[in-house]
Parts: sequence; structure tokens; C-alpha cells
Amino acid sequence: MEDKRNIQIIEWEHLDKKKFYVFGVAMTMMIRVSVYPFTLIRTRLQVQKGKSLYHGTFDAFIKILRADGITGLYRGFLVNTFTLISGQCYVTTYELTRKFVADYSQSNTVKSLVAGGSASLVAQSITVPIDVVSQHLMMQRKGEKMGRFQVRGNPEGQGVVAFGQTKDIIRQILQADGLRGFYRGYVASLLTYIPNSAVWWPFYHFYAAVSGPLAAATASILTNPMDVIRTRVQVEGKNSIILTFRQLMAEEGPWGLMKGLSARIISATPSTIVIVVGYESLKKLSLRPELVDSRHW
Repeated sequence: MEDKRNIQIIEWEHLDKKKFYVFGVAMTMMIRVSVYPFTLIRTRLQVQKGKSLYHGTFDAFIKILRADGITGLYRGFLVNTFTLISGQCYVTTYELTRKFVADYSQSNTVKSLVAGGSASLVAQSITVPIDVVSQHLMMQRKGEKMGRFQVRGNPEGQGVVAFGQTKDIIRQILQADGLRGFYRGYVASLLTYIPNSAVWWPFYHFYAAVSGPLAAATASILTNPMDVIRTRVQVEGKNSIILTFRQLMAEEGPWGLMKGLSARIISATPSTIVIVVGYESLKKLSLRPELVDSRHW
């Protein structure tokens, strides 16, 4: 019989699933709203040639704000919110995989490692098409276009409603690449996020609010080179990770692999704080009633 007073790590079977998903969506949306401008800035910095448009994160923030206002920092946001679906699939896969692996190993490290990698694989399979569309929307700006596609009949980047722009971008991707175009950069995405997720979760239960951001910064530094390549493959329509890497090195040298790093760290840090502090709180709020009454946190 389960000892309700000795729940060290809250597992899937302890949760009220309805509460878990409702609170989870709310928490994820809060994170997305707060960090999205820096996700957009990171993407533009990674795609631009050298420093042709922006000289850094702060410079990009000011220029986008002056040119397009606050809405310019949220281009593609509505499309990107569909990744809430992949986010919930991520946590569900993570928790269910932990439960499955528990039948073979009681090591929390093993369970977290396998579950983290599996969750990222499932999530990226859903996220990549959404990312491809939202990234092309992020590239829409006044003046010279940054990506492969420009919203048609809208040279100034204004006057077309958000879903009209989305429909136009989707049509252009289909015309240029077919359905495969929505999974451009899929392998690069897996190479970026699976190692990050698989390594991060084993340390999750040891993190505190201070060390979490440090871990996020470290993970951002280690995976940024592949993230730059992933972004360029998806936005510029390239077909080879290796050729994209070689071109980047030839044009910008090793420092090109660190493009957008500060914006990436800024966007990752709040997320990590919320995850470290908030994820266990989310799970506590989602505990089944009979377990809540018996716990003294």
C-alpha cells in the first residue's frame, strides 16, 4: 500500500490530470508572453549576415520597437502559441516515460535521462512545423526582407491581419517545398533539443532557483551553435546541416556560432526559474485530493 506521507518525488499516478493540464497551460502561456520578444530577437540575430541590421540584443530590441512598436516584438506569436500543445505533450511524455522506466530501474537519474530525451523527441515532432511558420513571420519587417518569404502585397509589413499573414506564409512554403518544407531543420532541432532535455532533467531535482538559471545559461552556450544552424536551415531553406555549418564558418568564423546567445540566455532564464520553482508547485497543486490532505509540505 502506498505511503501517502512519504511522497519524495510527485509522479504521474499522484496527479489530478485535469488540474495538471489547466495549470500547466496557464504557466506555459505566462512564460511565452514574457520571453517571446527575445525569442524573436534571437532568431533575427542568428539569421542576419554579420551585423548588417543589428549590433546585438539591446540594439535589436530598440530598433524593432522604434520601427514596428510593441507588436513588432510579437510577430508570429499567435502561431507560436500552438506550441502549447507540444508543451503538454512534452510533460505528458516525460511523466509517462518515467513511470514506464520505473519498472526497469529505480534510479531517478536513469528515469529522468530517458524521459527527458523521449519527451523532447515527441515535442519536436509537433513543434517543428509551428516553428517553421512562426520563424518566417518573425522575419517580416519594414524594408529589406530577412527570410526566404515575404508576406505578399505587404511591402511595409503592415495592413494584413495576423492570420492572413500566416495563411500567406503557409501557402508559400507549400509552393516552394511541399509538405516537407514544414519539417525543414527537423534533424537539427532533434540534435539541439534532445541532448539538452536529456541532460537537464537528471539534475532537475537538485536545482534551486539560483542554480537553475546557471544551468540554463550553460545549456544555452553548449547548444547555441546547433541552434544557429537549425534556425538558418529553417529560415533560409537550406538542405544540409554540414553545408550550413561550413558556410557559416566561412562567412563569420567561430563567433558566428554564438549569434543570438545573449537573447537566448535572456529568454531561457525566466523559463528555467519558473520550471525549477513552479513545476513542482504545479504538481503539488495538481495532487489528487486524498494525497493533498495527507501531506505536510
